[in-house]
Amino acid sequence: MTLVLITGGAGFVGGHVAEALLAAGHDVRLLDDLHPAAHATDAEPLVPEGAQWVRGDVRDGAVVAAALRGVDAVCHQAAMVGLGTEIGDIADYVSHNDLGTAVLLRELARTRTPPRLVQASSMVVYGEGRYRCPTHGVVRPGARRRSDLDAGRFEPPCPTCGAPLTAELVPEDAPADPRNVYAATKLHQEHLAEAFSRETGVPVTSLRYHNVYGPRMPRDTPYAGVASIFASALAAGRAPRVFEDGGQRRDFVHVRDVARANVLALLAAEPVPGAFNVCSGEPRTVGEMARALQAAHGDAPDPVVTGEYRLGDVRHVVADPARARTVLGFTAREDFLVGMAEFAHAPLRATSGR
Repeated sequence: MTLVLITGGAGFVGGHVAEALLAAGHDVRLLDDLHPAAHATDAEPLVPEGAQWVRGDVRDGAVVAAALRGVDAVCHQAAMVGLGTEIGDIADYVSHNDLGTAVLLRELARTRTPPRLVQASSMVVYGEGRYRCPTHGVVRPGARRRSDLDAGRFEPPCPTCGAPLTAELVPEDAPADPRNVYAATKLHQEHLAEAFSRETGVPVTSLRYHNVYGPRMPRDTPYAGVASIFASALAAGRAPRVFEDGGQRRDFVHVRDVARANVLALLAAEPVPGAFNVCSGEPRTVGEMARALQAAHGDAPDPVVTGEYRLGDVRHVVADPARARTVLGFTAREDFLVGMAEFAHAPLRATSGR
């Protein structure tokens, strides 16, 4: 039996990881400060039966040191999520994500805790996905120009010749290119963990989640994912508003699959250090996702394609699942249409906003 500390353990992904570990017969300790971006202030934390819970901030070294006592592995989920497109949020993102990670790593080193560390990273570290030009091969498009977006030209062209590009699967060794504040903090978390691992010898696994969805996802908040925003609109009888032309390709992965990936990394017979895409392996467009949710509601209004855009968004990010399958032993199991039908009527997590 293993005792696993989960930071952010009362949150969306952390709660599902806790349930999966408990179901497998392991002990779980949750550390969470119930940040209002993910929790309603008057709500009890979602603590599965049998789990220990410590209310505290991962940026508080004394709290972290106490939470680490006796643990065999650490699952680091605590973070402020979302785009982080407003520069006024930059200090909060850096504090919660990077300082929080730094304090956790410091206390792991100070207490000489021997566990392996599995941490939540994100597809956002890639920026735009992988693209191929028929003439110039694999290329890296720059940020899309406002003038092109205003004109409805959403596909990034070849940066050398301007030709149309083909989107390909993004492997873990693709160059990092964070395009917003949140992305920059997640990449920095990976770098901090790599430095910690080199100094201490503690193996670190970084799981790069793609578009996670599922029951108990936060709703009605700037930090919620697009699936949650669409589901909340449909539940209120409103049409989902699909930005651009709806053709943006993403990999929507169910939270139960994400939890299983964490369990595999935490409990593997030997540590599996490095970065792994945690994805379904079946790319879908944002428009497809909106229509799947709408179909599950039956009489709900059809999605509206607005042509609006956000400068922090990228066009296509489609993951290569091969390394996670080969090294981690992870393959997603949840069917997209079945998962979206469940999600359309699943309870979402109330929050109190920023």
